[in-house]
Amino acid sequence: MKLIILDRDGVINHDLDAFIKSPEEWLPIPGSLQAIARLSRAGFRVFVATNQSGLARGLFDIETLNAIHRKMSDAVQEVGGHIDAVLFCPHGPDDNCKCRKPKPDLYREIARRSQHSLQDIPIVGDSLRDIEAAISVNAHPILVRTGKGEKTLTTLSKTHPNVPVFEDLFSVSEALINQTSSQL
Repeated sequence: MKLIILDRDGVINHDLDAFIKSPEEWLPIPGSLQAIARLSRAGFRVFVATNQSGLARGLFDIETLNAIHRKMSDAVQEVGGHIDAVLFCPHGPDDNCKCRKPKPDLYREIARRSQHSLQDIPIVGDSLRDIEAAISVNAHPILVRTGKGEKTLTTLSKTHPNVPVFEDLFSVSEALINQTSSQL
């Protein structure tokens, strides 16, 4: 069994500085849905792990977040893919929880649910907190340039220079499926 964990905002869909607060604001990055479909067809179990502090900030409620995730899952299914589960941290940055990335508990919960070790599994993100959380569980972090990725690259090249960088989720899926480990 192969496993992959994806961040949501900036990896699968366009990110907004003012948060994604409704299903209408959730817009996929070109190629991301197809990437998830390709990964699904190649035997990957796809999980999404996302910080959603908009809940704690009162910008949207749980029903709205569920509707956003339903829209995302439906869009992936329409192109032949599948998302096994979406896990989210509902806390704000000052709540000192254990599930808000860069802390690792969202990833640990995925390991528990999937009954799969996180050792060397690919975790794709666009922010330093995604990368740091992946490193903390001995996974294989991958940065995409979409979302906040380009900005993150400046810091990443100094703090974690060996993390592979890809244009987008579609290019990550190509590399993983083609087993071009030299790119990873």
